[in-house]
This record gives sequence, structure tokens and C-alpha cells, in this order.
Amino acid sequence: MTRQLYKASKFFDGYDFKENVVFAVEQGKISFEIDNTHEPAQQLNGLVAPGFIDVQVNGGGGAFFNAEQSTDCLAKILSAHGQFGSTAIMPTLITDKVEVMSAAADAVAQAIANNQAGIVGIHFEGPHLSHPKKGTHSEQYIRAISDEEFAIYERQDLGIKMVTLAPETVPLSDIERLVKLGVKVSIGHSNADFDTTMKALRVGADGFTHLFNAMSAFTSREPGVVGAALWDNNSWCGLIVDGHHVHSTSAKLAIRTKQRGKVMLVTDAMPPVGTDDMEFDFFDGRKVIRTGDRLNSTTGELAGSVLDMASAVRNTVSDLDIALGESLRMASLYPAQYLNLPNKGHLAEGADADFVLLDDSLFANATYIAGQKI
Repeated sequence: MTRQLYKASKFFDGYDFKENVVFAVEQGKISFEIDNTHEPAQQLNGLVAPGFIDVQVNGGGGAFFNAEQSTDCLAKILSAHGQFGSTAIMPTLITDKVEVMSAAADAVAQAIANNQAGIVGIHFEGPHLSHPKKGTHSEQYIRAISDEEFAIYERQDLGIKMVTLAPETVPLSDIERLVKLGVKVSIGHSNADFDTTMKALRVGADGFTHLFNAMSAFTSREPGVVGAALWDNNSWCGLIVDGHHVHSTSAKLAIRTKQRGKVMLVTDAMPPVGTDDMEFDFFDGRKVIRTGDRLNSTTGELAGSVLDMASAVRNTVSDLDIALGESLRMASLYPAQYLNLPNKGHLAEGADADFVLLDDSLFANATYIAGQKI
């Protein structure tokens, strides 16, 4: 594979901002060891930053993973989000039948076997959730973990495996078993109290799905799931910064309170991302209706978002007053650390050449995965 040189007018490596940086891409990796100064470099005008990593993506480009479990569906979703700087995603299947879960696992396994760009694993958001905090999830499919689900979770061909569950509905022994199987256990759609949540963390759960949303609130005498999420130093929290899911002051307070590096931006994106679609079919005969940049089920609940990662970064800078470097890290470095992807989320020597070219307004002009423009 030939080497390609680039010259970035502005460059953020995940840690520091630099100017007029020349770098090479060879065999999908970043290198700064440039020994032939006569080789032409392609000029990249704007800010080169690490590609965004999204751990919660239900759909995009009109495709919905719960509706179609195929590599074509995954390609449509990645293509839609790639327009906005995402270079790695966790396709997310919300609460559904075990047959759909198995088909989704097969699709992700095939995508990974085919080296399908940007697909790094699978996120099962449910079905082991709390009925009181189900949100827009279909109540008829909420259930305990059976041998059928464990057969999916123990597969070794799925890349990174992530399961969102409510710890009050799942025995600690099952959480321990999931962790031993290499599953990242994230707490969400849960009405658990503080003590129950902390016990789940002690046996290996290490994440919180869409902080503040569909979880027991922080109160004076019961800190709840939110209190545990903010108190614990070793877990990560996903945060949807779209102006609808979380009040800006709540988001600011979480970022100020939580240990630095443990809050990451997520989209919880649905099929309309990257399209002008105004509705799509959902569970139980329901539809999800788009009003501006807000999605609601016809039964009233928020139903994911039309957020993309570049917009999440812009919103974090403008609405939360978070510095650009930290906002970018929340979209790239921190999710890479959560998913244990040491070669992603930063642009150091030998790292994956996954990067986004942003304009002065932080809109994505181009996205590269393994050095290939998508």
C-alpha cells in the first residue's frame, strides 16, 4: 500500500493543538516519520481531529437496526454518521425478541469478518430492563436473561460486546458472568437504588447509558442511579447533548462532578439522521415523529435522537461552555478508552488513521477511516 502525505493547517492529536502538521498514512496507520520532504502532501484546510466514536447508534440514513439486521443496514448507518465525523460506531439494538438479537449478532459478526469499516462491536440496549424506566422500549419484550441470550453474549466473533441492563432486575451472579464473558455492562433504564447500583459496579459494570435519562434520579435521601454514576470514579457515562434529553445545567454539573475523562458524548441516533425523513415505524404499531431536531414516539416518550457527533461537539462547546479540546476528547478519546481501543481516539504515531476534517464552525468536511476517505 502506498503512503499518502497530508499537511493539516490545524491539527488536534487528542491532547494538543498544533499548526501546519505534516503526517503520513501508511497501511491505515498515522506516522510523523517523514523522511522524504520532496514527496507531495495533500493540503487539508481546517482542523484535523481524531474521528468520533459513538457507542450508541440505533440507526441513520433511513436504516434502523431493529428493523433490518444485515451488513447493508450497517453500511447505511455508518455512511450516514460518517458524514458527521464518526469513524467507529457500536450498532445498537434496543429491546426486542431473542431471534432479532441473534440476527443482529450475525450481521455484526459478518461485518467484522468482512472488515467493514467503522463497525467495532454491538450494543444490546436491553432487554433486561426496568419496567418503570423502560422509556420508549417495548414492554412486551423486557425479560430476564435466559440461556438463549447468554449464548449470544458468549460469542467471540462480535468485536466489543456491550449490554445495557437494570441491575435491580438482574442477579449479581449474572452480571459477574457477563463480565467474565468479556461483555461491557452498562447500567441504564433502571429504577435501582444507590446501593444496588454500587453493588453492580463492584462486580464489574463500568458504564451508564444516557446519563439522567431513564434512571432513578438523585434526591436528598436516595442518590439513585444518577448519584451512583456521578459518585463512582471508575465508570463512564454517556451523555446526549441535543438540548432535549438533558438540561444544559445538569450536563454541566455532571461534567464538573464526574472524574475527568469519564463522560463521553453519544447520539442515541435513530434512522432520520442524515435524511429529511419526518417519521418511521416503531414497535407495537407506533411511529416515531420528528419535530425539528426532536423525536417522540406517538405514545409521547422521547425516542432516541437525530443527533450526530459533530453536532454533539458543537453543542458541548456552545451550550455547555466546554473547551474545544475537551469537547473533542469527549467524542473520541474517552469513548475509545471506554471501549478499550488503544489505537483509536487520538492521532499519535502508529495510531489508526481515523480522522475528521472540521471547518471553523465545527462541521465535518471530510471523514477518513484507516486513511481512506469515506
